[in-house]
Amino acid sequence: MPRTFGRLCSYHMSSREVAVEAHVGDRIVVHSTHQGEPDRVGEVVECHEPEGGPPYRVRWQPDGHTALFFPAGTAAVIQSGPSS
Repeated sequence: MPRTFGRLCSYHMSSREVAVEAHVGDRIVVHSTHQGEPDRVGEVVECHEPEGGPPYRVRWQPDGHTALFFPAGTAAVIQSGPSS
């Protein structure tokens, strides 16, 4: 059975290939694969694809550095709420 990462993923071609969609303001969580290692959390500050596809410019916590990010494996997208 295919896995989903957050609410914004869609499937293409096979159950192994997952297309991630994120937009400015969404959070990226990269779950640790090692016991005792914390998850990485960041905010999408720039999207390079108009439809929300990667790569993303992400501002990572806790130090605020930014980096270009291509999601894989244990990455999840958490959609930002509607602006009020």
